[in-house]
Amino acid sequence: MNSPLRRRWRSSTIYAAAVVMAGAVAVVALPSGGDVKLVAAAVPDVPQVPQIAEPGTQSAGVAFANSTDGGQVCQSGAQWLRVRFTDLSLRGNDSVTVSGSKAGSYTFTAQHWPGKAFHSRAFEGDCVRIQPRLADSGSRYAVDSYQFGTQALAAATATVAAVGDVCGSSCNQTAPVVKNMSPQALVLAGDNAYDNGSTSDYKNKYDPQYGQFKSITYPSPGNHEYNTSGASGYFDYFGARAGTRGKGFYSFDVGDWHFIALNSNISRGATSEQVTWLKNDLTANTKPCTAAFWHHPRFSRGDHGDDTSVTPFWDALYAAKADLVIAGHDHNYQRFAPSRPNGTRDDVNGVRQLLIGTGGRGFYSFNQGSDAVQEVGNANTFGVGKLTLTATNYKADFVPVSGRTFTDTTSGNCKKASSTPAFSVGASPSSVAVVPGSSKTVTVDVGATGGFTGSVALSVSGLPSGVTGSFSPSSVNAPGSSTLTLTASDSATGSATATITGTSGGVGKTASLSVTAGNTAAGFSDDFESNLGWVANAAGSDTATTGRWERGDPEETREADGSVKQLGTTTSGTNCLVTGRLAGASDGANDVDGGLTSTTSPQFSVPSGGKLTFSYTFAHGDNSSTSDFLRVHVLDGTTKVKVFEKLGTSGVKVAGGWQTATVDLAQFAGRDVKLVVEAADASTASLWESAVDDVRVTG
Repeated sequence: MNSPLRRRWRSSTIYAAAVVMAGAVAVVALPSGGDVKLVAAAVPDVPQVPQIAEPGTQSAGVAFANSTDGGQVCQSGAQWLRVRFTDLSLRGNDSVTVSGSKAGSYTFTAQHWPGKAFHSRAFEGDCVRIQPRLADSGSRYAVDSYQFGTQALAAATATVAAVGDVCGSSCNQTAPVVKNMSPQALVLAGDNAYDNGSTSDYKNKYDPQYGQFKSITYPSPGNHEYNTSGASGYFDYFGARAGTRGKGFYSFDVGDWHFIALNSNISRGATSEQVTWLKNDLTANTKPCTAAFWHHPRFSRGDHGDDTSVTPFWDALYAAKADLVIAGHDHNYQRFAPSRPNGTRDDVNGVRQLLIGTGGRGFYSFNQGSDAVQEVGNANTFGVGKLTLTATNYKADFVPVSGRTFTDTTSGNCKKASSTPAFSVGASPSSVAVVPGSSKTVTVDVGATGGFTGSVALSVSGLPSGVTGSFSPSSVNAPGSSTLTLTASDSATGSATATITGTSGGVGKTASLSVTAGNTAAGFSDDFESNLGWVANAAGSDTATTGRWERGDPEETREADGSVKQLGTTTSGTNCLVTGRLAGASDGANDVDGGLTSTTSPQFSVPSGGKLTFSYTFAHGDNSSTSDFLRVHVLDGTTKVKVFEKLGTSGVKVAGGWQTATVDLAQFAGRDVKLVVEAADASTASLWESAVDDVRVTG
């Protein structure tokens, strides 16, 4: 247990319990091949993009990872859901598409938050479908929880208070304004504690009034903070909430809005570290709405005037179709028209700036010109900006202190919120086996985005020989669903990836469906050189995050001392059943981790005097325990009977080696059954590998 690699295995499975809000009951639609399980929401040991939820939002946990078939997560009574990815490591052109059963779809790619946990945008409906397109064996993804709301998505609003140039002698007037808003977050546009942003200024001037909001405050520093060397008073007071010490730029999410805090007091040129970070952050962001805040305004008619030094901020935000900028510095209120970086009005793609320097420090008059269009200005009223945010738009109000009458309000739509009518098609489950002479049903969901309400005609092609498909109804008014009935003739056989196509107005959308047909024969034999229809995670209850069962040519792995773990050989041919066939970058890269992985055989009839024989290997490190296992069950209808088991041993290394097992199946003679092969790394994390080959059931 002294190697760094083993410490990594252990730390990767250390979770801290997260709160599942009262009333949150998850209903999970279990996909064929998907690793979905109801669990307590977990906090992964990876950096996260903080997510602030709208009031009334509930949450629940699932475990869903790396299924190539994808799956569906549902919540009874939900109007919308957003899922949390704890891992999204995609290579090349690989992608994962998440779609709402009612509306909304987004395709995640390699550029989206590599190395960080994050929440997706919200998708309308009571289910979300996860559809991976993975060609690279190194790509992976994992979802551990979701948020949901029982009111319409359009009614799910978050409130953010925004103000700069705060304390000041009059912040005792603006603090009650913030309190009355009951915001989910407070963003500060700098010069928070006059005159020098020192520890004393924060303690004696800022904290008595605004300290009550510290738990929801997201600050940025102003020039007065830097009157104290390195803005040390600022970074000391806000701690980690202020971002990396000396840098002060960071981001977080509120509902379906992405907020970016920038530092206009440090290097901000086009090639600076901060602007490079900003561009990368904007590229990684997947939310439909974006706001940024910092101290020095790009545009102002106050004493300080326009500041072209922050143009690189504006360039990046404009290119990324951001929606709002909050600034301070001039002690007044100014609302500008949506603008390009040079100030030219652009009502389609421009970014709106709100200058809210009215937190409690004197007033500056309007005595400068500006390259941008000032729509509203006031230079004699303290107050706070109130941002009311939805998944598609914003409403911005200026709320004055008690006794003052000036107000302002404006609104706008998020540029990257869906506005083009479109539809999507998905199948659940995405992999089915149909017995000759019988039928199997699949639910086909037709989603809608951008207000699409048209009729979508459905068809299916590419089914195995002898299998036909029919839809009821054959056309769906989106959003909606249809039932696809697959009927196999007595002679149906083979496996194929069928294509379900939805067509509306000349536009076609497709979904893939894996279909296997074959006779229930007496006895069974599989050397795994061809696909006979084994189904991974057929019960939908697997929890393993890596090392799931697959058919393939295994690659050898060894521990640092040379002990073989995964054999690079088979007992016949080139393929076998193996828990993560690739060696990866280390001996623990593709071993079983996180719990159980299972795979289920096609159905067969057990002959009289039935006998099961198969080859197997299992191996583990000395960090194993009896909670780890290789097991074989017979699935007789809904009853699962264990017929073979190998357990781990604590403190002992076991090297891989092919062995042969024989099991008496006479008790199942004449019955139609399936085999279920399981492997698990349970309890504490350990190194575990398994493989199975040459399975035969004879009389």
